[in-house]
Amino acid sequence: MSDARSAANAISTAPAGLPVDGPRGPGEPSRDAEREKPRSLWNDAWHDLSRKPMFYVSGLLILFLVVISIWPSLIAGGSPLSCDLAKSQNGATSGHPFGFDQQGCDVYTRTVYGARASVSVGIFATLGVTVLGSLLGGLAGYFGGWWDSILSRISDIFFGIPILLGGIVFLSVVKGGSVTTVSLFMILLGWPQIARIARGSVITAKQQDYVQAARALGAGNARMLLRHIAPNALAPIIVVATIALGTYISLEATLSFLGVGLKPPAVSWGIDISQASTQIRNAPHMLLWPAGALSVTVLAFIMLGDAVRDALDPKLR
Repeated sequence: MSDARSAANAISTAPAGLPVDGPRGPGEPSRDAEREKPRSLWNDAWHDLSRKPMFYVSGLLILFLVVISIWPSLIAGGSPLSCDLAKSQNGATSGHPFGFDQQGCDVYTRTVYGARASVSVGIFATLGVTVLGSLLGGLAGYFGGWWDSILSRISDIFFGIPILLGGIVFLSVVKGGSVTTVSLFMILLGWPQIARIARGSVITAKQQDYVQAARALGAGNARMLLRHIAPNALAPIIVVATIALGTYISLEATLSFLGVGLKPPAVSWGIDISQASTQIRNAPHMLLWPAGALSVTVLAFIMLGDAVRDALDPKLR
């Protein structure tokens, strides 16, 4: 009786919501299985990103920019090259909320269509830089030796070239500025940054115990790189690439402003800002809208990069 009374008291004093110790049936999960399973780096990162308003704000802005880059006619009717000199520098009117530029073109339509060139250059340049830099830097960090030494010296040479000055020289020689030409130039001078990040990440990853264990079990170089090292070395590369995308968009606008990037009849925010800069006192609306669109776009990618960095860096949690 005393044993039964003690068990009853233990049950009555157990905290609410907690299971009472006792045998479990064959179909019931064990307590170890009920505990929360450990999350991977990417699951942890998504869990943190889903709690950040900055991630949603920047993501929605970027999604909107991508959509209007692909289908600008969704929110802008007419052609950005349709101009009427009789309306030169006129202000906002019905159906033309941003007014007209010096050639009589609708500023609203040109601002919307200008997103296509700027976002395209940013995306193509970032993809090319990320793929090339990750490949070269990853191989150098994994194999080391003479390959690492040669890549380090080559990247030092490219780091010594100011990217804006290099763009002025390179694009002045290459005629016919287009999205492809400007993107290739950015890839040519932009890969060393990603290569150094990838090299350092791979060197850190290949020293981990799980990599040494896989090597001891006879895993080949291809399996080691693709299955064990690459997934654990991607985080800093993704962070740098996300922030760099906004940088490449602003670089394209700068080169187009200087007259060596995209050239008319291409529609670009940099071209419109260049043409409006001489008329800023007479018609400030010509400069305000394309410059504002450029600033918001770059800010959106920088905000996204900051959110991704905070989520992927354990030291910042």
